[in-house]
Amino acid sequence: EVQLVESGGGLVQAGGSLRLSCAASGINFDDSTSNDYTVAWFRQAPGKDREGVSCISFCDGSTTYADSVMGRFSISRDNAKNTVYLQLNSLRPEDTAVYYCAGGLVCGMGPEASWGRGTQVTVSA
Repeated sequence: EVQLVESGGGLVQAGGSLRLSCAASGINFDDSTSNDYTVAWFRQAPGKDREGVSCISFCDGSTTYADSVMGRFSISRDNAKNTVYLQLNSLRPEDTAVYYCAGGLVCGMGPEASWGRGTQVTVSA
């Protein structure tokens, strides 16, 4: 069973940066059995629906981003650490949310996906 743990959230002023980590266990990023794996980041602000932020596909390293974060956020992975990162730059108050990572075959959208418990990001004006 794959387990994911997020970290790196915190309180930052507008314009600042954070790097979120999603550490995985129960899966080896270096193994060929992970070729079809994807890891996605979602966020949910109070009173709002969960929003997909970014996703990385292990088969070809392709990445996707929501329009709202394009050019400011960057997703990457470190196979040696079995970790996926989300670099958050030029943060805005509207980026305030709990950020979750989800691992599975279709960017967290499939029934087989594993989810972390989230990390809080708060951006002050």
